[in-house]
Amino acid sequence: MSYRTEYLKGSIVALVTPFKDGKIDEESFRNLIKWHLNSGTHGILVAGTTGESATLTKEEKKRLLEIALEEAKGKVPVIAGTGTNDTAKALELTKMAEEMGADAALIVTPYYNKPTQNGLYEHYKHIAKNCRIPIILYNVPGRTGVNLLPETTARLAQDFENIVAIKEACGDMKQVTELILKCPKEFIVLSGDDFTASFTVMAGGRGVISVAANIMPKEMADLMNACLLGNMEKAKELHLYLYPLFKILFIETNPVPAKEALYLMGMISSPEVRLPLAPLSENSFNQLKKVLREHYKLA
Repeated sequence: MSYRTEYLKGSIVALVTPFKDGKIDEESFRNLIKWHLNSGTHGILVAGTTGESATLTKEEKKRLLEIALEEAKGKVPVIAGTGTNDTAKALELTKMAEEMGADAALIVTPYYNKPTQNGLYEHYKHIAKNCRIPIILYNVPGRTGVNLLPETTARLAQDFENIVAIKEACGDMKQVTELILKCPKEFIVLSGDDFTASFTVMAGGRGVISVAANIMPKEMADLMNACLLGNMEKAKELHLYLYPLFKILFIETNPVPAKEALYLMGMISSPEVRLPLAPLSENSFNQLKKVLREHYKLA
């Protein structure tokens, strides 16, 4: 099977999951997707870390994907977050995404289990051999407790044609550079951190799966377009402009600040998050509000 991957580039939003009274706020979710389509966002990820995947049921993940596919109508790729720390469950979710028509599956490294590099290889091998959907590996050691090393990623990229990309959120540009050097030329590296997005593209990556795009989708799309076109002056200008947003969105655990920002902007009906996440502290809330008002004239 030949995998078409030219669509995996630019600013791909790691979309929040709006809640209202404990349930998915479908109206707000649809409106967010429409806003992204109108703002130039290059792709939509549902049920990722920023979408609170860890506390979504299988039925909720299915519903989010259904809505995203309905709204996107093929205009931009829709990626489904299907990773868990249970290989069998991750495969089940990935097969579901494949059957529903998702363009790719984002599969995080198993968290808590702390597998070896060989365990990580076998985890992804099992999933890749039993489905056909394009797979994006997801390395975020700060959350999972395990680092998918460039050598392991390169081995997976070489051995399985449906492993087509990685979301690299290690925050280490040395590791990102090693990754790009070791992997096949056609393998796609996407930044998993807004802070490193520009630098990743300059080193040979193709874009970012972004938290900040939730708040400023047009500007993040413009930043990635500038980087991909080699317009470094424009890229530098936008990176520095967006930097305060990158910082403030991680003042507490993502996606709590992002949801508060969207609520302040009137984009979602509630900033509600699911336990064990908790609302922003008063101090963090005030800092977020200050950045949105002073830097971006939002909220």
